[in-house]
Amino acid sequence: MRALLPLLSVVRGWRVGAAARPPRRVMSLYLTEERGLPHSEDYRLFFKSVAGHYISAFHDIPLKVDSPKNLFNMVVEIPRWTNAKMEISTEEPMNPIKQDVKSGKLRFIPNIFPHKGYIWNYGAFPQTWEDPYQKDKNTNCTGDNDPVDVCEIGSKVLSRGDVIQVKILGTLALIDQGATDWKIITINVNDPEAEKFHDIDDVKKFKPGYLEATLNWFRLYKVPDGKPENKFAFNGEFKNKAFAIEVVNNSHECWKAMLMKKCDHGAISCTNVHVCDSPFRCSPEEARSLIESVPAPSMSKEVSKEEERWHFLD
Repeated sequence: MRALLPLLSVVRGWRVGAAARPPRRVMSLYLTEERGLPHSEDYRLFFKSVAGHYISAFHDIPLKVDSPKNLFNMVVEIPRWTNAKMEISTEEPMNPIKQDVKSGKLRFIPNIFPHKGYIWNYGAFPQTWEDPYQKDKNTNCTGDNDPVDVCEIGSKVLSRGDVIQVKILGTLALIDQGATDWKIITINVNDPEAEKFHDIDDVKKFKPGYLEATLNWFRLYKVPDGKPENKFAFNGEFKNKAFAIEVVNNSHECWKAMLMKKCDHGAISCTNVHVCDSPFRCSPEEARSLIESVPAPSMSKEVSKEEERWHFLD
């Protein structure tokens, strides 16, 4: 991978066709650009380098920050306590963040008492891929065809599009429709309490009940939509840091194989700007052209509202 210059920048968000939001000052290597209205099918959040070039949130942001210290980059898709199911769009050029759509409707996660929306800052590890054509040796199930999901348990409510450095603490293996969907438990290295957390047992010690709530949340979050409870590998047991790091490293190898065209990538867009030797690599000018070729978002569509109802489940 081509190393990115260790520069610090100001992250600014823009909305095309609407008044710009006040600048959001975050120390980061990346800029973000919003297009379309939030909670609409047109909404996209694109990522840029500090030089102002469009990049892929999936492929161009490095996974590892500091290998000896096991620090990793996390892309925040969903801030804690919000309901909109935002995700990196794996099939669109340059992989912006958008809101998931199911059965023609924007997807919102229900409030299941006592939880409001997501109970962590939720997102993904860039440069990881859960290969749907390869069985996981631990679960005997194939991957879910997405980047690896991340639950950040720190005290701060983060913002969509933040790229933060996290420590891996452990993992939970959700089995979603027969596919392995790893949930990696992490903490922001800049969190005031980060120094206390080194492994999954520290979560049990310093945040009692949080892992139990996490398991219950993932077990029940689809039930209000009429679906059965989710299942887990290892009877819902959380695996430790070493296990989780191995999961992430394996998914990184799967991603490498995909970006080097050594395996079937299906409908996933592998276009990138920074991955050396990748046959899918393009120039910054080509990346800009790809994004500018997308039709401008319609600003007249009605904006959906977040889930307001509460669900009480036995």
